[in-house]
Amino acid sequence: MIKKKIDCFKRTGSWGICLLMLAMYACVTPYQPDTISIDSSLIIEGQITDQPGPYTIKLSRTADYSFKSLNLLEAGATVVISDNQGNQETLKEQSPGGTYQTSATGLRGVPGRSYTLTIQTKSGKRYVSTPEVLPAVPPIQKLYYESNYTPATATADAVQTWSVFLDSKDPDTLGNYYKWNWTHYEMAIACQKTFVPARSIYTGITCCSDCWDITRCYTCINLNSDANINGKAISRQFIADVPFTSFSRYYIEVEQQALSRSAYQFWKSVRQLTNNTGGLFDAAPSTVQGNVKSVSNPDELVYGYFGATGLSAGYLYVDRSTGQGAPKLDFPTETPYPTTPPCIACANNLYRTPVKPRWWTY
Repeated sequence: MIKKKIDCFKRTGSWGICLLMLAMYACVTPYQPDTISIDSSLIIEGQITDQPGPYTIKLSRTADYSFKSLNLLEAGATVVISDNQGNQETLKEQSPGGTYQTSATGLRGVPGRSYTLTIQTKSGKRYVSTPEVLPAVPPIQKLYYESNYTPATATADAVQTWSVFLDSKDPDTLGNYYKWNWTHYEMAIACQKTFVPARSIYTGITCCSDCWDITRCYTCINLNSDANINGKAISRQFIADVPFTSFSRYYIEVEQQALSRSAYQFWKSVRQLTNNTGGLFDAAPSTVQGNVKSVSNPDELVYGYFGATGLSAGYLYVDRSTGQGAPKLDFPTETPYPTTPPCIACANNLYRTPVKPRWWTY
């Protein structure tokens, strides 16, 4: 199953879509588990926000779980985002294909307007999303952390973490839906690392420029609505637990997203599926309906969701120098050493970037 998840990510570039697809089969034990087959369907991932672009739409195709097919990217499509005011932009396909972006100075989301995604594939199939109204989002008022320390016992080591929380204010109008994401950045000491078992250390080749490793929680679907708090404070909304793996400061960026009701229901269904344990009383898996339909074939299943999202973002540095430690904590050491080449260029992908985080101060 782990290999399947890894291969799925290599082909789709999205842990969220992989979790959704795999969860659909999590409660089924087939006679031949390695021959699960599903019809090829389009997968859509992306959104427009009220923050400056570019905005990205990723298109790919499902494939049999035998993983015989390697090219699942939906290349050569025409992808258009339009609003209800007559504005639209055709996205430009990025190399190696399957990823489409607006220009940095192009179409920008405006709260209150509705947005539609239109796709025409290279083979002539046409897909259209239902109009998605972009809701306004309240600002993040406060980000803060609290220390958690559990002393060691005779059977367990000490545990040190810092819980990150968020405060905000829900608008007076009923029907607000929220989703929270976080991203951790850490400066990379080496761009290529090798573990030396005999010395229990890492050695490696330095980066040719400043470079940051990126950590996200792809399985965290953190949602809430104002059903019980309409017009009140959003207080102590849990975001993440910061681990004690180093005494260095921990940099975390947090996004508060305002969703439409249909987007909230979509992510709520995905969370339910991914949290199913396969137990006797778990709900049976079912197809999570997105908001994109096939015009060419109304019976075709289409996965994913095109969102129009209001965003409020902030950052926090967690001071881990106050960690009380534990006897068996082991902080690996990365020691770059002279090599040929003397350095390696910093990659720019989901896990690493040469672009300085927007609030990085050290």
